[in-house]
Amino acid sequence: MASTATLRTWFRSGSLLDRGFAVGILLKGLDGLLELVGGALLLFVSPATIQRVVVALTHEELSEDPHDLIAVHLLHATHGLTAASVGFAAAYLIAHGVVKVVLVVAVLQNRLWAYPWMIVFLLAFIGYQLYRIALVPTAGLIALTVFDVAVVWLTYREYRKQRARRHHDPATENGGP
Repeated sequence: MASTATLRTWFRSGSLLDRGFAVGILLKGLDGLLELVGGALLLFVSPATIQRVVVALTHEELSEDPHDLIAVHLLHATHGLTAASVGFAAAYLIAHGVVKVVLVVAVLQNRLWAYPWMIVFLLAFIGYQLYRIALVPTAGLIALTVFDVAVVWLTYREYRKQRARRHHDPATENGGP
């Protein structure tokens, strides 16, 4: 499979940027798989069940520290859940996960068409994340946005390398090594 050879090349090359690109793409793929699993689970779980699970998971922490930031935030987030909001979250996670996994697999297979699509996809989510940061800034969302910007830059860099390589070696046009 082309993706195994490609990963070996990225990790064995002397370039820290190539390894960073490979790690970033693999993390995006793992994130996509987790989104698929999470979205699928939400299809079968009611808002009341989600709230009961969160109450059970946060009960001990809140008994020790009633002002625990994460526990209080989780409880607050689940308080107003509706079937429609859970359904939307499930659809969003599944769609986002499918697109991400398909693009990551295509990039790992060196499919040249996938690089620009990965960049566009990530830029759209960076735009949304910046909007969310403007409304309610959180350290996690800021860190995710910085990570996504780095992955976009590394993907663009790799795309330019692959395109130049293919321009010089037409035998690799279909994404082969």
